[in-house]
Amino acid sequence: MRQSIVPTVLQQLPRDGWLLFATRFIRLFAYGSLSVVLVFYLIGVGLSEPQTGTLLTLTLVGDTAVSLYLTTRAERIGRRRTLIVGAALMAAAGIVFASAHTLWLLVVAGTVGVISPSGNEVGPFLPIEQAALAHVATDRTRTEVLAWYTLVGSFATALGALAAGLATRGLHDAAPTSRYRSVVILYAAIGAALAVLFSRLSRAAEATGASDTTGGRTTFARLAGLGRSRDVVAKLAALFALDSFAGGFVIQSFAAYWFYLRFGADPATLGTIFFWANVFAGLSALLASRLASRFGLIKTMVATHVPSNLLLILVPLMPTLRLAVLVLLARFSISQMDVPTRQSYLMAVVSPEERSAAAGIAGVARTIGAAISPLFVGFLFARPALIDLPFFIAGTLKITYDLLLYRAFVTLQPPEEMRNRA
Repeated sequence: MRQSIVPTVLQQLPRDGWLLFATRFIRLFAYGSLSVVLVFYLIGVGLSEPQTGTLLTLTLVGDTAVSLYLTTRAERIGRRRTLIVGAALMAAAGIVFASAHTLWLLVVAGTVGVISPSGNEVGPFLPIEQAALAHVATDRTRTEVLAWYTLVGSFATALGALAAGLATRGLHDAAPTSRYRSVVILYAAIGAALAVLFSRLSRAAEATGASDTTGGRTTFARLAGLGRSRDVVAKLAALFALDSFAGGFVIQSFAAYWFYLRFGADPATLGTIFFWANVFAGLSALLASRLASRFGLIKTMVATHVPSNLLLILVPLMPTLRLAVLVLLARFSISQMDVPTRQSYLMAVVSPEERSAAAGIAGVARTIGAAISPLFVGFLFARPALIDLPFFIAGTLKITYDLLLYRAFVTLQPPEEMRNRA
């Protein structure tokens, strides 16, 4: 009898789990494709580097507001409805970005809609999907399921980056800006497709018992969707905001543009570079679940994140494109080990009925952190002598985050680790 190539932990997922894996793949493909060409496109339609940085900051601020509102109400509104709304906002933003050339229209679309300049998750999708997957997985399989979920997203981002690079190279007869616009149009179309897919989720994907937990809460708890988990989530969210603020200096859109400024790399080359970067990142996420089962979630997060950020600092010190790419790929080969472990840790240390809200608030904190950084990066990129500085700032701040995280949470263990000790 032939053995299935699908891991056992995924075979055990219900239909809704598989559907959420599919929406993750499609969405991250769109994010990855857009991130490679977005800065090129915005500059091509007439924005300056500082204006582009400002726009991306406001875009992430808008995503923050949308995410906070929707995720803290997802259990009452309904997870399926919330996800459909997010997909509609993604499609609407893509349509406006593809058709508008004026800064204020782009600001409105980016602020109200869902646009990912980083290639990473934005909007309400990740927190709600995370909470649903944690609900269907056991404590022992939760980290592995989230690792595969991260792997799927990384591969999708990689394929999106590669596809965008090849598409802009293949459209020989079109002007560069028109080539980039075709990717933006695809982004809008994928948003519409996601809305259709989310409508196929069953009632089993909805939270159970959420309506019974609000009676004795304070006004803050009702608005935030948190009660017993408030203090833990607040501390983690603050640390995640610091990490994301640091990462905002080297989001994929700006990293791609840095390779263009420093080495003259074109979008097709950049698509290939970030394809492999995201492939390595995805594989590193899968390895994280095995390390976490042996050493623990917090220790795995910190021990893999510190060397990753030392490599990030080294990227701009490389004298050639080949060496810079090699260091970047080495960095990505361990950079995502903290992602499934971070998600799993958060889901483990909060109450089950507060998972969507906790993931949403943590995600919003990360988006707030990431939203501020592009404002500075745009001004740094407008000054040739300062274009390497974002890498140094990002690496240093991320290492600071690692040390603070370890100090604050190494003694707070998730249930499966406490059972193993016992």
